[in-house]
Amino acid sequence: MSSAYRPVYLRLRDEICIGILEGRYAEGTMLPSVRAFAAEQGANPLTVAKAYQQFQDEGLVTVQRGIGMFVAAGAVAALRARERESFLRDEWPEIAARMRLLGLKAADLAEMA
Repeated sequence: MSSAYRPVYLRLRDEICIGILEGRYAEGTMLPSVRAFAAEQGANPLTVAKAYQQFQDEGLVTVQRGIGMFVAAGAVAALRARERESFLRDEWPEIAARMRLLGLKAADLAEMA
């Protein structure tokens, strides 16, 4: 998901995405405040706000004015679908080419799991 060459707000967004997919931020639970997340990540609060805004624009979080941002119902399924699509489109072709180059098969990887 993340790359050292991506803008900071996208890397922060990736961190939140991973937290949602791993269950650290379950559906219906409140995300850390912008200031708290910024302090935790060593980031500017405006940069965190930009990352949070993207989640809001995508309908993955809901805002309760004066209270905070909450992970929306269905966010996990939506994120998982989007991340799978992104992985298959952007990352898998390079991985598959490397596997072919090394003579690796899916069964070889399954044995390692």
